[in-house]
Amino acid sequence: MTASSPLFVVLAAGKGARMKSALPKVLHKIAGRSLLAHVLATASSAEGKLAVVVGPEMEAVGTEAKAVVPAAQIFVQVAQCGTADAVKAATPAIDAHSGDVIVLYADTPLIRPETIQRLRSALDAGANVAVLGFRPTDPTGYGRLVTDAQGRLTAIREQNDATEAERKIGLCNSGVMAFRVPRFSELLGRIGNANAKGEYYLTDAVELAIADKLTAAVVECDATEVMGVNSRDQLAEAEAIWQSRARIELMRSGVTMIAPETVWLNFDTRIGQDVAIEPNVVFGPGVTVEAGAKILGFCHIEGATIGAGSRIGPFARFRPGARLGPEVHIGNFVEVKNTTLEAGAKANHLSYLGDGHIGAKANVGAGTIFCNYDGFFKHKTEIGEGAFVGSNTSLVAPIKVGAGAYIGSGSVITKDVGPGALALERGTQEERPGWAAKFRQMMARRKAASTNR
Repeated sequence: MTASSPLFVVLAAGKGARMKSALPKVLHKIAGRSLLAHVLATASSAEGKLAVVVGPEMEAVGTEAKAVVPAAQIFVQVAQCGTADAVKAATPAIDAHSGDVIVLYADTPLIRPETIQRLRSALDAGANVAVLGFRPTDPTGYGRLVTDAQGRLTAIREQNDATEAERKIGLCNSGVMAFRVPRFSELLGRIGNANAKGEYYLTDAVELAIADKLTAAVVECDATEVMGVNSRDQLAEAEAIWQSRARIELMRSGVTMIAPETVWLNFDTRIGQDVAIEPNVVFGPGVTVEAGAKILGFCHIEGATIGAGSRIGPFARFRPGARLGPEVHIGNFVEVKNTTLEAGAKANHLSYLGDGHIGAKANVGAGTIFCNYDGFFKHKTEIGEGAFVGSNTSLVAPIKVGAGAYIGSGSVITKDVGPGALALERGTQEERPGWAAKFRQMMARRKAASTNR
């Protein structure tokens, strides 16, 4: 039997009633990715085949699995009566496979690829069954891993079926198991339900394998890796663990974070070396920050590319389609959506830049608005290289401002502006000397008359 191409059977049939949600438990997200997708990504790193077991009327879970791994096979566990029964639902995939079978759980999103590799290494070392174990602070409720004097696994005992001596064991079963067993589906078929819950436990495969003169081993991991998510508070706990891991990985790769615990990352966030991130920054999906950029505090970024050496924030917002070239400056309270800013462009204060293109070294003044939406369609604003847009300007798209052009402050520009031209649009300023004093006197008399009534 070859170890080169494992089959991962991912169990995702649980209803997740404790989540109190219309959404299936395994479709809830941490770091912008569903619990199921996290597990599938881990399994995919081993380049194996995937079989996902779902419950009845859980088409959304199968759809998510296919979206993440199009080649995944989907099987339905009709009646949920134990983990062995769930694995048996994938019998067609198991029987068509000739390598290792590894059972994972879709609500356990924090398991690392290297841990899966250690589990497989135990099979390479001679075990027919390898079980992932952990040592929780309180083992109550977990199945216990029973070992002999040599540390070899002899049985897995569920809490309700364990003796008092077995309940004192601190080494617990995560549920993750790897098998290198000839005719594995036959072994599954021999698992019975003579236990306190009347369920078919996959864990019973250990004693059956040993009875067949096969061997079983335990591979230990940190308890956080096999933490199951069954409720909203556990979802938040898993999020915190994932975020902490990701921050540490980025800092070790050359990213500076002043207050890392306040920076929130997405599963696909990409950040280059020598990027500095100030506190309270949120990265949504699809963000790339290139080397040497500086992200000031309280920025919210999604679907954006921040060019090398750029400086953004504080309090800047980037929406999908924002593309910054190198050395671009985006300042406080500027929102950028579906707009490209070429090298050296600046928009330092209080502006909305939506559906546009801004040329290299152009300067966009404070209070500038790209009026991109007419109530039915979005339109594009194009600002040429080196152009200067004065403060408090409204550019009514579709519109083009030529290279090197100037827009006077306070203008509403509705027509294209040629290269190097000056465009102004203002009402004529009128001044009435002495008007202010006369007005104040008039209003004071009115106020006094009103008070004396």
